[in-house]
Amino acid sequence: MSETINMIRRATLPFICVALCVAQTGWQTATTLPGVDLSGLSKPQLAVALAVMRNEGCVCGCSMKIAECRMQDPKCAFSRRLSDFVVREASAGKSEALIKAGLAKLGDQLMPVLEEKPAKLTIDGDPAKGPANAKVTIVEFSDFQCPYCAKAVGQVNQVLQKFPKDVRFVFKQYPLDTHSQAALAAEAALSAHAQGKFWELHDKMYANFRAINRDHIFAWAKDLGVDTEKLRADLDSHKYAARVQAESNEGDAAGVEGTPTFFINGRRLNVSFELSTVAPLITDALKH
Repeated sequence: MSETINMIRRATLPFICVALCVAQTGWQTATTLPGVDLSGLSKPQLAVALAVMRNEGCVCGCSMKIAECRMQDPKCAFSRRLSDFVVREASAGKSEALIKAGLAKLGDQLMPVLEEKPAKLTIDGDPAKGPANAKVTIVEFSDFQCPYCAKAVGQVNQVLQKFPKDVRFVFKQYPLDTHSQAALAAEAALSAHAQGKFWELHDKMYANFRAINRDHIFAWAKDLGVDTEKLRADLDSHKYAARVQAESNEGDAAGVEGTPTFFINGRRLNVSFELSTVAPLITDALKH
């Protein structure tokens, strides 16, 4: 995939948490969806199709409903395939329950929970939690202004608490072009990492992701015991900008298209990162 396509997809995909409030709410009431031909449906059939697409999730990993994904990411091939299936089944007069059952089978065919082929990821020197010799390594590519990344923090902590001796968690930077302060936050986090304060600033920024800006970062860093003069020098010189870009490029090469994206022992996770979803995968990995 070319760099141009990567830039476009990174700027538009919702798994990427594009901050468009109108799109985030409009999908719940919209009667037309990008790329979805609803013109041949009767009113009852249209009602069934829209109900299914508003209530059933996309399988691209965005944690959104099909209709929501179509609104925020018209380029998503998965929500397009799913919505086409829903329209076809609704036009055949099938009930909402039957369409949902068929949709679940189609979703399983479209996207495996874990990619078969592991990606090549370099984690030396990256912020990490958990034993260095853990049998399972989870790598996250993340953006400090992404609301879905902020939500994932709690889930990651639950996983680490459940598998304290078996899982190592590694954090990588993947700031999105759509978030104006994300690159700054990524550089600040790496500066704090050099001072042994990465996780403290990480937690503070995710807890206040909507308020991230330069002044707030310095205030938080000072409260956390970070050397703010060193931080200022690092940010002014963009000392860690090249590393942030290198990690983003590494993510692109590994198939990252938005945030948060997780890899379990190198295999990309294609569903939402939640304890209930991830724990069985870890347990299975520990058996081998």
